[in-house]
Amino acid sequence: MTTEYLSSGPSFAEGEVIERIEAFRRRRPRLKDEIVTLAHGAGGKSSAALVDAVFVEAFHNALGDGAVLTTPTGERLAFSTDSFVVQPLRFPGGSIGHLAVHGTVNDLAMAGAVPQWISAAFVLEEGFPIAELKEIVADMATAAATAGVRIVTGDTKVVPKGAADGLFVTTAGVGVIPAGRTFAPVRPGDRVLLSGTMGDHGMAVMLARGDLAIEADIHSDTAAVSGMVEALLAVAPGTRWLRDPTRGGVGTVCNELAQETGLCVVLDEEHLPVAPMVNGACEMLGIDPLYVANEGKFLAVVAQDEADAALAALHAHPLGAAAVAIGAITEQPASTVVLRTAFGGTRIVDMLVGDPLPRIC
Repeated sequence: MTTEYLSSGPSFAEGEVIERIEAFRRRRPRLKDEIVTLAHGAGGKSSAALVDAVFVEAFHNALGDGAVLTTPTGERLAFSTDSFVVQPLRFPGGSIGHLAVHGTVNDLAMAGAVPQWISAAFVLEEGFPIAELKEIVADMATAAATAGVRIVTGDTKVVPKGAADGLFVTTAGVGVIPAGRTFAPVRPGDRVLLSGTMGDHGMAVMLARGDLAIEADIHSDTAAVSGMVEALLAVAPGTRWLRDPTRGGVGTVCNELAQETGLCVVLDEEHLPVAPMVNGACEMLGIDPLYVANEGKFLAVVAQDEADAALAALHAHPLGAAAVAIGAITEQPASTVVLRTAFGGTRIVDMLVGDPLPRIC
């Protein structure tokens, strides 16, 4: 069952402190770099600054993970595209082929759509083994069949040796949004649910590179979450917001939620789920699990009176056994993410800065 541990916002001694925090959080990151760095691909502050200053400014459109489109006949579709450059190409629990399908399917599901069709484009480096390519394409076919989508079109390019790092994959997808399905605005009192443990994918890929003297049985959680989303929406039709915590992890996604709504996301440290081995690896590396990516989990903001039913639906799904309520929405401090610590204090959770785990998807 959900609890009432976050029925009110965090308490601050001085109203002036709240005002300064709100002013700080309202400032969008500004692009000051003259060259592209790995941090620009991490999904945190640098990524937001790059997208705002270059792409949004040029295209005059918000470039999110997916767009909702309405056809001339009134049908609503979701459209998404993504590129995958992970190294190594294969890791415990999956491969770049699995990610290429799951990443696009999950972005469509976060828009409330039922995924239907996918395109796949490949950039191959000269000398790449055909046998390995066949294995990765087979992984994509299996992932698509499991997710209930069809790969219907694609493209292949080959570049000279040294011009690419083995293999890059780009996928795009289209899903159909059921008639009448809409997301109401996020409100104070809503609950924040997480469908499982944090950081499994990022840590699995990091350790698979073999650069660290750490041995742990950590597997990526890469999976299509569309079935789990449908189970959630069937019992919680008042669901407000969905997002999968990929690059930048739960901490960065919660900051995006706070900035989009102008409200406060209050997280409870004692309720944040992390697998023991993932937590141990993060501690050894000095990385906060809040910022480590998943590829088979999602965050949902649901109405308070639907939270128990939503959690029960997630727990009944094979991928949602570890789902938990991790926080709630409050009015103050606006546009901020606050973490209630295990010691009874509070701290601000900012967006990810830098790139501690490059090329994890």
